[in-house]
Amino acid sequence: MVGDPGRELPANRPRVVCVTSRADSFSTGALVLAGTPIGNLGDATDRLREALASADVIAAEDTRRTRKLAAGLDVPLRGRLVSHHEHNEAASAADLLAEVRAGRTVLVVSDAGMPTISDPGYRVAAAAAAEGLTVTALPGPSAVLTALAVSGLPSDRFVFEGFLPRKATQREARLAELADERRTMVFYEAPHRVAAMLQALAGAFGADRPAVVARELTKLHEEVLRGDLGSLHERAEADGVRGEIVVVVQGAPEAEPERPEDLVEEVEALVADGVRLKDASGTVAAARGVSKRELYESVLAARES
Repeated sequence: MVGDPGRELPANRPRVVCVTSRADSFSTGALVLAGTPIGNLGDATDRLREALASADVIAAEDTRRTRKLAAGLDVPLRGRLVSHHEHNEAASAADLLAEVRAGRTVLVVSDAGMPTISDPGYRVAAAAAAEGLTVTALPGPSAVLTALAVSGLPSDRFVFEGFLPRKATQREARLAELADERRTMVFYEAPHRVAAMLQALAGAFGADRPAVVARELTKLHEEVLRGDLGSLHERAEADGVRGEIVVVVQGAPEAEPERPEDLVEEVEALVADGVRLKDASGTVAAARGVSKRELYESVLAARES
C-alpha cells in the first residue's frame, strides 16, 4: 500500500531505509561485498575483475592472498589495499565507513567465497546498512551452496551452521539444539578436527544419519565422500581428511504419526481414574493429535478383543 507522501510517520513507527544503485557504477560512496573463487580461478567473474581494478579501497582478509588473486587474474590493483580480518574488524570497519561516507567505493573480499559468510565483513556491512549507505554484492562462488548442490542430500530447505564450537561442552549443547532439525545442515570444519566433529555428529544425530564430507571443492583434488556419519567418522579417523572441508548432514526424519491403537492404555488409565470414556478419548486425542472418533473406536475394539 502506498502511503501519503505528505504525512509524517508516527514517532513510534520505524522508518524503512531503501537504498538502490547499480552494483558496478557508483556516483556516491558504496560498500561492495565481492565473492571470490573458492579454489578455481576460472570461477572469477568479469564484474569481480572490474571491481578489483576500479575500487578506491580494497579491504582484504589477507592482503597477500588478494595480491596473488589479482596477479592470477591479470588485474592491476589501483586502489589502496588494506587489511580487514577477524582480529582488526571492529577498528577497520570504522575506517572503511569513513571512506564510503567520503564518496569512495570500498571493495570487501575474503580469502575465498563471499565476505560475511563465516568470513570478515559482517560488521562493516551491518554498520553501513544501519546508516543507509549503499551496500551491494558481486555474487560469486560459495562453498556452502557448492557442497549442498553436489551432496545429493535434500536441498529445498537447508540451514548453514558455520563452524561448531571447539569446546566439547559447547559443541554438545549446539548439537542438542539441532537434534530435531529437519532441514539439511551445512557446516565448516578445519581438517584436523573433522574426525572429532563427525564423531560428535554421530553421537548427537545417530551413526546412521546420511552425510557428506566435501573437500577441496572446485580444485584439482576435489573429493566428495558420501555415507553415514558412522562410516565417515571411521574413514576420517583412519585416513585423515585434508584440505578445505564442508560437511553436509541430512536433517532429522519426520516423526512417525501417532496411531490410535497405541494410545488405548493411556485412555484406559484416565477411565480408571473416573473420567468418562468419551471425555478421556477426547483429552488424549487432542493431546496426541489423532482423531477422537478413531481413538474411541480403538478403545472399544480393544475391549472386545
